[in-house]
Amino acid sequence: MATTMATGTADTALSFTRLPHPAPVPGATRAEVLADPGFGKAFSDHMVVIEWDEGRGWHDATVGPRGPLTLDPATAVLHYAQEIFEGLKAYRLSDGGMALFRPEANAARFNASARRLAMPELPEEAFVEACRQLVLADREWFPTIEGGSLYLRPFMIATEAFLGVRPARSFKFLVIASPAGNYFKSGAPAVSIWLSADYTRAAPGGTGAAKCGGNYAASLVPQAEAIANGHDQVVFLDAAERKWIEELGGMNLFFVFDDGTLVTPPLGGTILPGITRDSLIALARDEGLTVREERYAFDDWKADAQSGKLVETFACGTAAVVTAVGKVAGHFGEFAVGSGGPGQLTQKMRQKLVSIQRGEAADPHGWVKRLG
Repeated sequence: MATTMATGTADTALSFTRLPHPAPVPGATRAEVLADPGFGKAFSDHMVVIEWDEGRGWHDATVGPRGPLTLDPATAVLHYAQEIFEGLKAYRLSDGGMALFRPEANAARFNASARRLAMPELPEEAFVEACRQLVLADREWFPTIEGGSLYLRPFMIATEAFLGVRPARSFKFLVIASPAGNYFKSGAPAVSIWLSADYTRAAPGGTGAAKCGGNYAASLVPQAEAIANGHDQVVFLDAAERKWIEELGGMNLFFVFDDGTLVTPPLGGTILPGITRDSLIALARDEGLTVREERYAFDDWKADAQSGKLVETFACGTAAVVTAVGKVAGHFGEFAVGSGGPGQLTQKMRQKLVSIQRGEAADPHGWVKRLG
């Protein structure tokens, strides 16, 4: 079957062709996976693929069986890391329907990453439709556990085979899906984070605001250091002064003070503009709370936590949603944040966001996109 949708361009339309699947995962095997999916360990039956070539543009959009890719050893992505990705979730709503949360925002961020990495932009309507097509194809892959979701990973890679430092002339856009449960393996109500003393995540003028694999590859050594020291995540300081808090290896941070004010580090090109971050800012302001996007020094974080001026810290992102930070450690020693567990506002903000995502509360900003 083929489904046609407009991409928003004057002279191009993409038709998604559904390819038959010769051997989908048996229902009993799928049920075992969905009972305890973890995060990023299992994958659904299908994937979306769209091709791009210079002069032809986007073409050959398919929804077909998930399977290996065949790449020439000289494929550009393998040598020059011309690659970007996104992460968003599909939810099973309280009335049994399905929905995506703010997919247009993911599409816009995807294109911002594409511009930074010299890659072609995908029309936002095509990005959203690709995600919708995959969710409809794999509707049976929603986890049965409480809080489960279907995590979607849209990504684009340079596929031209050549050796030379220039933008590639052919690309492949794909979307795969993974049933998702708890992001952190510990399952603890609050996470412990490790201050990286030797590494930074991004520098001014770099790719910190783009969602590209290189940013995450560079975080693996400090993340491994955090885990080796018994902590869940690593937190980075700015590259210029090594003073200001930026973000975790894959999440943004919020700081809650005793007067109810929230502070989150400003974007400024070195921090990924998180969609969960943006949503929480809007929801907090809806509640009448003061939210300031401003720099916050690590030394102040430590002093304010020890004095009681800072009462909560939480991390946020698509995968982990909203997660309390209970302890911060490093070569300097360690300190607790608040009681060391989830604070009142952290829990409130998480519940408010999740209730909207799952259709259990009003959606005043029109963020929930119901699927057919």
